[in-house]
Amino acid sequence: MPDARAWTVIVEDPDAPQEQPFVHWMIWNIPGDTRGLPEGLPNAAALVTPQGAIQGRNGQHGFGYFGPRPPSGHGLHHYYFQVFALDAAIDMGPETPLKELLNALKARTLASGDLVATYEAPTQQ
Repeated sequence: MPDARAWTVIVEDPDAPQEQPFVHWMIWNIPGDTRGLPEGLPNAAALVTPQGAIQGRNGQHGFGYFGPRPPSGHGLHHYYFQVFALDAAIDMGPETPLKELLNALKARTLASGDLVATYEAPTQQ
């Protein structure tokens, strides 16, 4: 997306045994010229690389990516990876709830895409 000034990524699991989808990751203000994220990003609210990126709280109340960990025997879980190309960075801090972030994205999104992955935890014997 050549006109993107910032990127946002949200990862959710709607199959989690709770009322709302489990948030695995919220990261925004990734610079628009970024073409990939380095492996092993720290679980911190503000990142040095990519510079200016902010990570929100995941479903475990920590910052950063929380990988798939469905309960054993709970069946197949779907993980929705959503990517948004934005016309500008979003002026929101790391404590921003998902709903507020999504509302802010509505005014800034140039393009979006998604990917659905699945995972099922092995059944414990």
